[in-house]
Amino acid sequence: MSQMGGILLEGGDPVIVGILIIIGIAVLVVALIVLKFARLWLQAYFSRADVRLSDLIGMWLRRVDSRTIVLSKITAVQAGLQLTTKDLESHYLAGGRVPNVVRALIAADRANIELTFKTATAIDLAGRDILDAIQTSVNPKVIDCPDPKKGKETIDAVAQDGIQLRAKARVTVRTNIQRLVGGATEETIIARVGEGIVTTIGSAITYKNVLENPDRISKAVLDKGLDAGSAFEILSIDIADVDVGDNVGAQLQAAQAEADMRRAKAEAEKRRAMAVAREQEMRALVVENEAKVPLAISEAFRSGNLGIMDYYRLKNIGADTQMRESIAKPKKTDQA
Repeated sequence: MSQMGGILLEGGDPVIVGILIIIGIAVLVVALIVLKFARLWLQAYFSRADVRLSDLIGMWLRRVDSRTIVLSKITAVQAGLQLTTKDLESHYLAGGRVPNVVRALIAADRANIELTFKTATAIDLAGRDILDAIQTSVNPKVIDCPDPKKGKETIDAVAQDGIQLRAKARVTVRTNIQRLVGGATEETIIARVGEGIVTTIGSAITYKNVLENPDRISKAVLDKGLDAGSAFEILSIDIADVDVGDNVGAQLQAAQAEADMRRAKAEAEKRRAMAVAREQEMRALVVENEAKVPLAISEAFRSGNLGIMDYYRLKNIGADTQMRESIAKPKKTDQA
């Protein structure tokens, strides 16, 4: 046979020889492709997944992970879901997580939750974990409020009597599939519940009312409809713990009293400074008037209104007054 091929190549037409070479290469390529995808095709065929060999070749040319698509479709078919290879491939090309979407559809079908492939892929492309959302819808989860991972242990609020209360809450939520795309996340639920707790405690007349009936916080917060516009449905809000904190009212009153005292001291110092200035002004006026006395006496001598005896009498009165003032002043004694 090899001799006949050699004779044909030596004495045959070059065109026929080229065609035979091309056909041989094509047959070899087809054989390699068939060998490459034979196992996946057989798996799909015997699983009735309806994946053609041409589909596998097209996936290879489009750089799609054919194994992921085939195994996902086999899983869907075995679960009774009607998904096309084109749908799975288009979601893969869009950057979606195909196995996760298929498992979520199966979980939703088993739990009688209405979930279409379009909705599931939209949720997945939005960055949400659709499988976790389905699991949360079937088995509600509990969210701590506040979140300990954020470094805050309690929600602090002050009642109207000035006493601070520190509360912890646990919120039980269930995923709302219809609002999962564009709905608020867990952080929004935690923030809204925290705001509701602060408002409820702040509206209490006294902290004792809150300690006696912690469930009033839960009822007041639930009545606000905090799950509106979020991806969750709040089932219950449980107050895990309520502790008494600082007496904020007393601290504020003490701070106000300190501020009032400082203001009063400033006003008193201002008045004292004004009094000292007024005293200095009066002393200056007295000194000025005392300086005018000798001039007035000399003028009285010149005009004859004052005699020498009158002058000595004035001096004696002054000396007598000075002596009485010195006697009236207490004597200073040295203290050991």
